[in-house]
Order: sequence, then C-alpha cells, then structure tokens
Amino acid sequence: MSRIAAAFQKASAARRAALIPFVTAGDPSPQQMVAVMHALVAAGADVIELGVPFSDPMADGPVIQRSSERALKQGVRLRDVLGYVRDFRGKDTTTPVVLMGYANPIERMGHAMFALEAKSSGVDGVLIVDYPPEEAGPWLKALEGSGIDPIFLLSPTSSDARIELVAKVARGYIYYVALKGVTGAANIDTADVEAMVKRIRTHTNVPVGVGFGIRDGATARRVGKVADAVVVGTRIVQELAEAPPNGAAERARAVLAEFSSALVGAKAAA
Repeated sequence: MSRIAAAFQKASAARRAALIPFVTAGDPSPQQMVAVMHALVAAGADVIELGVPFSDPMADGPVIQRSSERALKQGVRLRDVLGYVRDFRGKDTTTPVVLMGYANPIERMGHAMFALEAKSSGVDGVLIVDYPPEEAGPWLKALEGSGIDPIFLLSPTSSDARIELVAKVARGYIYYVALKGVTGAANIDTADVEAMVKRIRTHTNVPVGVGFGIRDGATARRVGKVADAVVVGTRIVQELAEAPPNGAAERARAVLAEFSSALVGAKAAA
C-alpha cells in the first residue's frame, strides 16, 4: 500500500477527513523548511503538499504568489525542493509528501529525470496545475513504475466528461477546487461542495480532497464532513510569512492544530 493510501485509510478509520496542509518550499526560509514539515506532522498533517516556487503561479492568489517570490529570491529551485523531501525522509518515512506546482521546472529537468529524482527523494505524488489530463500522456508515462501518484484538479465548472477523464488517470487523490478563481479568493458554500463531491464519487473510488477557501477550523469541519480530505494553504502560508525569525516551525504547529482539532469526530457527527 502506498503512503498516500495508508494515510487516507488511517483517517477514515478515525472517522475524519485527512488533513493536508500546503506550504511553499523554502518560505519563509530554506533553513527552516524541513523543521516546518516535521512541525506540520506533529500538529496532525496526514499528507504534506509542498509547493514548488514558480515565477508565474497562475492558480494562486496573492498570498501564495508572494511566498513563491520570496522563495525564488532566496534561490530555491526544484532540486532544492527535492532535497527538502530527502532530508525530511531522514526522520519521517511514513507521512506522504506531494509536490504541487507548474510545468516549467519539470520540463527543464526533463520528465524522466524528474521521476527518477523524485522517487529517490521520497516524493509520493505530484500535482502539476498546467498538465491537464488531455495533454498529460508523456507525463503519465514518465511516472509509470515510479510509485508516484499523478494528482489532478477538478473545479465547480467541471463537466461529467471531464470528471470521467480525470477519474481514469488520477491516483492518490483528486483535488477538488471548491471555488472559482485563485487560492484564498472567497468563502466556500458547503452545500455546493457536498453536491460536487457526490458527483465525483459516481465516477471514481479515488479519495476526494477539497481545497481553496478553507481559512478556519469551522470551515474545515464543515467540509470535512463531506470530503475525504481538507486542504489548507493560504492561511498557513500567511501565518508563516508573519512568523518571527526562526519561529516558522512553531507557528506552523500552532496554526495547523486549529484545523486538526476541528476535524476530530467530524464524520461521526455528519
């Protein structure tokens, strides 16, 4: 069983949604990155989404855009991100790590080389925003045999045909973007989320994680009643940006604890 599958199984057995925090690799500083990852696990993270810094993060709102800019200014590149995962694996061989980003850094490294390096580093899944399933053939082929799950996005405007297409190629989990627009854009309508998650589940047994717009524990709990996972990004990235020098790990632990405690027993109460 893969680490991602095991994480979802463990969360389901506890009658709660899995908790997936997103942080931008290298922000607020490269030196604190691995400590931040371990702190997120200590606070209840089931899976960690690690954003690969990119100069034009088109799906991200201003908070995450700025975090990417800060990381790039500190020289963080794709190989550095893989290095953080490798270092993290020195102490944690259980928690899944998913890289989330854009095609350009992957293209520069090359699909085959990336798959080799990512597997060696201990990466469990990859979500590339601008690799839609219709154009992902070479990408999927490169990941074959690597044990790395290709993760894809669905949105409120996704048709049944699009859902079916994603269902055929997605592994690990499907990331449902609960809002139209960029990360951190607005508030979530839980009824709409529930209806869409039900639609997606008619096409696949792959777990469905929900993200974008989950800013507090109360929202996470509502979403966690209907989704297999809750993805929290903008709130954590903003908190890390405001952390005192060398205080990122403690800030990460504190903010994620709010979401972790909110998810306890959520499905039992659904």
